[in-house]
Amino acid sequence: MTPAHPDAAPIDAPPPTPDGVVRASRAVALIGLIGLIVLGLAWELWLAPTGSGTLAIKVLPLVFCVLGLLRHRMYTFRWLSLLVWLYFTEGVVRAVTEQGMSRWLAVLEILLCLLLFTSSALYIRWRLSHAPLASASASADPVTP
Repeated sequence: MTPAHPDAAPIDAPPPTPDGVVRASRAVALIGLIGLIVLGLAWELWLAPTGSGTLAIKVLPLVFCVLGLLRHRMYTFRWLSLLVWLYFTEGVVRAVTEQGMSRWLAVLEILLCLLLFTSSALYIRWRLSHAPLASASASADPVTP
């Protein structure tokens, strides 16, 4: 598939020179993502384990996202913004059903999920609204019936 305009870069390609909003939103997303990974591992292995530690594998999908975020992959930001809602749901369920330290860890998980989703959404919207030649390629190639 070729771009509509010969000079247009694919939207999934990293921005040539990321501006301040892109860099800041990616940094916050990385903080939220790494925070969720560390929290998930610490929670299930040391702080309040719910079994033999096998639930620690729940962070594996998050680990695969780190490289994509570092490389400014729009695809990773997009599906991570959907994936994070599974962890948010787990946090809500555990915040309501558990007591003590597990409840506070669940609240922290909820906050990290909200931080990650918000920063990912900002990153995606900013990149899409400031895509190079997006409006130029749309006006240069009108749709003909």
